[in-house]
Parts: sequence; structure tokens; C-alpha cells
Amino acid sequence: MAAESTAFTPLTLPVLPLDDEVVLPGMVVPLDLSDSEVRAAVEAAQAAARDEPGKPRVLLVPRVEGTYARTGVLGTVEQVGRLAGGDPGALVRGRGRVRIGAGTTGPGAALWVEGTGIDENVPDPLPGQVDALVKEYKALATAWLRKRGAWQVVDRVQAIDDVSALADNSGYSPFLATEQKLELLETADPVARLRLATQQLRDHLAEQDVAEAIAKDVQEGVDKQQREFLLRRQLEAVRKELRELNGEEEGEESDDYRARVEAADLPEKVREAALKEVDKLERASDASPEGSWIRTWLDTVLDMPWNERTDDSVSAYDIQGAKAVLDAEHSGLEDVKERITEYLAVRKRRGDRGLGVIGGRRGGAVLALVGPPGVGKTSLGESVAHAMGRRFVRVALGGVRDEAEIRGHRRTYVGALPGRIVRAIKEAGSMNPVVLLDEIDKVGSDFRGDPAAALLEVLDPAQNHTFRDHYLEVELDLSDVVFLATANVLEAIPEALADRMEIVRLDGYTENEKVVIARDHLLPRQLERAGLRADEVTIEEGALRRLAGEYTREAGVRTLERSVARLLRKIAAQHELGERELPFTVTGDDLRALIGRPHHVPESAQDPAERRTSVPGVATGLAVTGAGGDVLFVEASLADPETGAAGLALTGQLGDVMKESAQIALSFLRSHGAELKLPVGDLKDRGVHIHFPAGAVPKDGPSAGITMTTALASLLSGRLVRTDVAMTGEVSLTGRVLPVGGVKQKLLAAHRAGVTTVVIPKRNEPDLDDVPAEVLDELDVHTVTDVRQVLELALAPATDGAAPEVPVAA
Repeated sequence: MAAESTAFTPLTLPVLPLDDEVVLPGMVVPLDLSDSEVRAAVEAAQAAARDEPGKPRVLLVPRVEGTYARTGVLGTVEQVGRLAGGDPGALVRGRGRVRIGAGTTGPGAALWVEGTGIDENVPDPLPGQVDALVKEYKALATAWLRKRGAWQVVDRVQAIDDVSALADNSGYSPFLATEQKLELLETADPVARLRLATQQLRDHLAEQDVAEAIAKDVQEGVDKQQREFLLRRQLEAVRKELRELNGEEEGEESDDYRARVEAADLPEKVREAALKEVDKLERASDASPEGSWIRTWLDTVLDMPWNERTDDSVSAYDIQGAKAVLDAEHSGLEDVKERITEYLAVRKRRGDRGLGVIGGRRGGAVLALVGPPGVGKTSLGESVAHAMGRRFVRVALGGVRDEAEIRGHRRTYVGALPGRIVRAIKEAGSMNPVVLLDEIDKVGSDFRGDPAAALLEVLDPAQNHTFRDHYLEVELDLSDVVFLATANVLEAIPEALADRMEIVRLDGYTENEKVVIARDHLLPRQLERAGLRADEVTIEEGALRRLAGEYTREAGVRTLERSVARLLRKIAAQHELGERELPFTVTGDDLRALIGRPHHVPESAQDPAERRTSVPGVATGLAVTGAGGDVLFVEASLADPETGAAGLALTGQLGDVMKESAQIALSFLRSHGAELKLPVGDLKDRGVHIHFPAGAVPKDGPSAGITMTTALASLLSGRLVRTDVAMTGEVSLTGRVLPVGGVKQKLLAAHRAGVTTVVIPKRNEPDLDDVPAEVLDELDVHTVTDVRQVLELALAPATDGAAPEVPVAA
């Protein structure tokens, strides 16, 4: 049936959008009125039709991915009722093409637009070429419909004589994509449209013929027991068609893998294992999942750098040059630099004497860098690789709980992968990289295994030359790899794993080292990030020293870098606002105006009345935390006799060891009160309360023993504890001062806090060799063996004629 003539007729119609659908003139389609936009368009058309003769009219516009087409179809609402499923619906017939114009107003909630009908006239009678095109289309359509058994539709197509209606009839074709139907809609010329519809139908029939030819090739001899054989032959036929289409030569994939394995430079045992897998691949069927697993395994093995090793740079054999690289990129950290220098020197001598491989093992190294956050453990790994001229790979172990992350998954699992160690070697592209095992103390364990146990073989120099990954199942030589592990807390590393690594402690930086790091490394980096040049902003050394000493209190330099960044951002913002001229030099006096007041003022710099030790019963101790050394205050008080509360009360989230130390300190004073001239009789009827401030932070360990003893002695005697004294050491029942750990970190913390006198156990005197000389020069360190010496050093002389002021707990 010919489409209704709308040529050049101005129309004002409500828009009925069709999402990813196209309706051509002559088509009759049902539409679901439960869609709000469809319902609004139909209701608007019905409202407009009350004042006009004829059926309600809408403009059917395709909408593809939210974009409206430029051409729509005038449609009439033939009937409104219920669809087969019971939902409200409308039957709409396409009448003619409309070129969409500008939007306008109209009744209802629908979108109204102006449009113009498109002329689709065809000369009558038809030219010879057009008549031949009509016959070809009808022949193709009849052939396709007969295959589907649609004989009634064949008669209807044969009865269509109008070229435009015949071309638009292809809109019913289910094999046409939305884009193809949209192209038919936007083709205004009926002859061109029919030619396009004919080509689309011809292409579809050609594809159908190819599919039928493939099916015919594999159909013979297939029955119910050979369904798998049918699928395999179909796949082979498809591949054959693709190869012929692309002009490729036939060849077996297994032959390609065999050639790659034979050409690759693989160790002998690895080559044998790879060739066995190629044999399995040749026997496996294409439909078998095992073939996919084998191909993935072979790709992994062939990508591994089995015999690739980077030659150590000239600077690695020039020990002075390697040390210069480390010094240029990191300030301080002399222990680590010394150990790396030793490793390079030994490697050089072994190479000179032909001892590169001894007992099948090469000269690798396993170091553990232990220290608080921000001291440069991770960045040091890159510097080591740079100094040695090797490739660097970082493996993050924080939060790893699955043993397969280290050793890999068995190949029987779907999606199996090699472990992180193998992937690191593959990523580096050499067998002797520097591998940084970051945050090794954060490795966990659960029902999937213990990754720390899997690392035992990786980090054991006696075993890692024959490391076997569960996925590869071939030996991998890791003896030439330099492993650098980083950790914050050594105690969190399993003992067996820590025993396989050489522990190098990074206890933090001194104030002078922080100033040098800030000047040489942090400041240039933050200037670049702030968009400033070195000649625009200069920070004096005195300002950097105040930043390190009063605005930050940390073992590392992360907070210091953030303070420098904040300072530069402030200056950049003031310059952009016109409040400050550049260049500008920042002095120590400018800091408060730029970034506020300092947060960490030493006790010695505070007003005497505001110091924590300004009352008896408060002593200053030293402790080690996950963030480095820190200053710890101990407060003691006596309960009022009238309350009747006796005994010892401990607060501040103390562990069992620290609670026992408090009991020991109190017992010592009770048994030696007369000797120390302390009124220990008050302890019979009055309760003692010892508190460690920062109550939300858990605390444990024996090193606060002499600090608690000093606080109690100060409380009973009424003598103040000197503000400039801090102490650490375990106390025994006889008053002996026993050694403790972390002396270097504790002395660095005392130095940062402005303490000038430190008391440590005599047996910790060798640990002073690890403390920087500049720190020891500014500290008065006393080594003691008995708690009586501590009391003599720490307690200030009693004021003559003044009664002791003892803090009393209500």
C-alpha cells in the first residue's frame, strides 16, 4: 500500500520517541502505553484530534543512544486498547516521512515539533532499470521468505507495485540492525532506498548461504553420540573460511609453539618440560579446556628471562662511585650504605677471581630494612638499583593473606597465575633485579595459608637457587636477586623469616640530617610541585630547623615534607592574590604568620609552672613505638586516707609486663623506704595510682621500670623530677637496672624533645656506638647499674623548710 502523501505539507505533531527501534512508512506496530513518553505523545495527539477531522497523528522518531534522528515518520493512531499481555497499548500505522524542524508548543506533556513532509514521487511508468530492481528485490524477498515458510507474506510482497512501499516493507526484516533501518528511513529517494534494501537483503542471503554450506560440510556422519565432533568441525570450518578470506596459509598452532620453544634460550630442564607440554597440546582437542591452560603456561614460560642478566654498571665495580650515588640520593642512613658497599666490594672480588657461581649459587643478598615510617626505606631500594645499574621491581606485601600470592596457583585452577615473585622477575626482564618486598611485617595469614611461610624459601640463600613456583613447576634461580625487605616493626616478622634476612635498622634522622634532607631533596621537589622556582622562594636554614624541631616530631621526614609543601602553597596563594611579592626569603620568624603556631615545644622551653614535671610524682621516660622513639610521661598520686582505698591502680592501657614493672617498683620502695628516707608508711593505708597519659594508646614492656620508680620516689619525698632528665631501663626487686632495647631510637626521641640528660642501663653502653655523634655531643648520657643512682640524678634537691606537696587523688 502506498504511503499517505505529506509532501511539502507543514505539520505540527507530538513526538513519540522510539528507543533503538525504527518504524518505516506502511508498517503497523503495537506500542506499549506504560512508557510515559509514548503515553504522553498519544494523549497529546488525541487531544489535538478533537478539533480536527481524522485519526490522531504522532511523529515517530527513532532515538539511538539518546540522540534523535533527523527524519521521522508520520503515524496515525489506529486503535487504543490492551496488548496481548494485558498492558495498555496503541496500534500505530506509519504514513509518510517527515523532515523534523524546530520545536514548538502544543497540548499535553509531549514534545511538539514542526515538520515538513518529504516528496517520494516515482516516475510512472517505471524506467527499465528500476523495474529490474523491483523484480530483483521481490525475487530475493521471496527466496528468504520461502526458507522461513512464510507463504502468505510472499503473496503480499508480490502484490506491492509502489517502489517506495516496497523498499519500506523491508522494515519488517528481523535481521536488519537499527542502524541499517535508520539508513533506510533517512534515504528519501525511493529508488535509492530500494537499491539499499536490495543490497542488505542480498548480503544477508549470502551470509545465510555460507552458514548453510558450513553446516552441510559437517552434517554428514553426525549423530547424537558425536555432538562434540560436530562442534569441533564447525569451528574448523569457520577458521577455514576466515583464513581464505584473509589470504592466510594453514598451519597448526602447536607447530608454532614447538618452534618457539626450540628457538628460545631456555635451561635444559625447562626446555624438556616445555616440549612435554607441546606434545600434550598436539594431542589435545581444540574444545578441551586443557589446551587453553597449556597455551597460557607456555606463554608464561617463554616470556620469562631465563638467561637474561643485566651487567652491573661500571659504578657498581667503582665502589666510590656507587657510594656517591647513594649519598647523592639519600642523606644519612650510613648503616645501609655501608652494607650495600660491602656487598658490591665482595661481588667485585668474586668476579675478579672467577667465583661468580659457588655451589650453584650466585652472589645475591637478602636485607631487611627495619625502621619507623618516613625514613626512606622504600625509596632506598630504587637508589640501590640505580647504584648497581640493575632493574628495580617493587612487590607490595601489605595485607597479603594467600600463600598462592607468593608461590602461585596450581594450574588445575581456572584463572591460575604465577606468584608475585615470578611476576616480578618477568616484569624486570632479568634474573638479577633488585626486588623490594615492601611492608613484609604486614603479611597476614588465614585459611588460605601463611604467605610468610612461603617466603622462607624465597629469602633463604641456601634454597632460593632452586625455587619452585606452583604454577611453573620448574626450578627458578633466585640466588642472584638482591632482595630488600622493608618493615616498621621487627617483632611482627615471624622469627624463622627474620632469621633468614640480615637486619639493618633505620632508627630515624637527627635534626641536622632532617635539615639537610629538607634543603637538598624535599624543598626542590616541593618547589616544582608548587609551580615555584628556586630564585623565587628561599627558605633559610633556621626556618627549616624550626620546622623540623617545633612543627614536627617524627623519626622520618614525611610530616616535614608536608609542612614544607604547606608553606610553599601559602606563599604561592598569597602571591596570586597580590598579597606578597616574589622573590621572598622565609625566616624562622615568618613561620607563625604563614602556617600557624608550632605544635611541639620542648618542655625546657615552656614556663616552669606549665611543665608536666612541675609537681612531684611526674617523671619523663623513653619508649619505642611503631613510629620510632618517643617521650613518655609517668604520673603517680596517693589516695586520700579517708577514702579507705588501698592498693595499686594502673591506667593508660598497660600490658601485663608493664603492670608487673609497676608492682616491682612499688615493692622495691616499700622494702627500701628507710634506706632511701622515704615515708613508705603512707603506703599502708593509702592507695597508689600510676597513670600513663595518652590513654588510648596501648603500652607494654619493661623499660619504664626506673621511670615508675622515680615517679613514686618523687611522690613520696616531695622532690621534683628534673625537667631536663629522661630515662629508660628495667628495674629488679633488688634495685638493679637491667638493659632494654631501642636505645638509639630513644636517644633520638630525647634529642628531638629537647631533653639534655638521659639515664640508661650500664649494660646498654655499647649501644651508644650506634647513636650519631652530633646527638651524643648534645646529650649528657649517664649509665647506671642501680636505681639509687637514678634517684640521685633525677630528683631535684628538697627545698629547705618547705613541707612536701604530695598530689592526692580524690
